[in-house]
Amino acid sequence: MSKKRYIPNAFTFGNLFCGFLSIGYIMNGDIRNATILIFIAMMLDALDGRVARILGVSNEFGKELDSLADVVSFGVVPAYLAVHTYFADFGMTGMVLAGIFPLFGAYRLARFNLTQSDASLNHFQGVPITFAGGLVTFLILFHNSIPVVLFAAIYLLLCYLMASTLKIPSFKSIPLPRYGVIITAFIFYMTYRVVKANMESVPIFFWVALGMYIVFMVFRFIKEKEIKLLPIRGIRIKKFNIRRRKKKQR
Repeated sequence: MSKKRYIPNAFTFGNLFCGFLSIGYIMNGDIRNATILIFIAMMLDALDGRVARILGVSNEFGKELDSLADVVSFGVVPAYLAVHTYFADFGMTGMVLAGIFPLFGAYRLARFNLTQSDASLNHFQGVPITFAGGLVTFLILFHNSIPVVLFAAIYLLLCYLMASTLKIPSFKSIPLPRYGVIITAFIFYMTYRVVKANMESVPIFFWVALGMYIVFMVFRFIKEKEIKLLPIRGIRIKKFNIRRRKKKQR
């Protein structure tokens, strides 16, 4: 079997490893690097499926592995971030409240894997865990400014939306990267913080995230160009084949 099948899995393992590293940084009190790692994980998660489809190596193993990685990076880690920031003063109550998030996220992923169909290409059934986890992680950056009550309300709302059966447009026809709004907002915010600090104490993973973001956007731009050119190529090939048939008939 072709070794190409390992390439998308490398992206997925990268996603999972970022989640693990993020937990380590949270334990050491480095919330900033922990959040950056989750946004790197988001970019890896957005690329693994596309790489698999481009290489023609999509399979059930990759889908299950992706779900396991997502539970950690976008379920467990955002909840752990919430425990160490917004819910830090609530003891076991805060821990229990935070723990709801990965449970609902795992349920959403399990349901998605069992009910995935062609219809799911146009819409999501419930909010994807990557989006919900990414939004929670983005809000963590402002834990000194956003009231705990407001964050808790958004947090619980996202839990409900993940488990709900609401049909949410996937926006895959729009030329923007998946979860691109959150990732772009994060990059701009971190760039602003770096410039404001006069390049002092720049988080170690910021440059990794910035480089990956550039690759991420270039990859998406090239992909969109290819999609736009495909119909034109198809028409040209069709016309060429018709001309060849006419010549043979003569």
